Amino acid sequence: MFISEAFAQTAAPAAGAAGGLMSMLPLVLMFVVLYFVMIRPQMKRQKETKAMLDALAKGDEVVTQGGVIGKVTKLGDTFVSVEVANGVELQLQRVAIVQVLPKGSYK
Repeated sequence: MFISEAFAQTAAPAAGAAGGLMSMLPLVLMFVVLYFVMIRPQMKRQKETKAMLDALAKGDEVVTQGGVIGKVTKLGDTFVSVEVANGVELQLQRVAIVQVLPKGSYK
């Protein structure tokens, strides 16, 4: 008498699922943009650096992270000897080499 009958609200279940997907769309789009703007170019740079370090050979002219220019005289698995002047050799880690110069750049 005092309480009227309560009826459950009928809503289409598909509308709720579509609303959930639409709320996730900006997050997915942000991840896709982040991948193409930041992650993919970084992976490409890492691959190029690894290929450059693997292709190092005796006699290559290189630049180190510190800006030292020299010629590779000895190669090891993790270390490289670089001649920076007549009779002066530095022993460096391979990862310290940032660029291989064209032949004849360093005298």
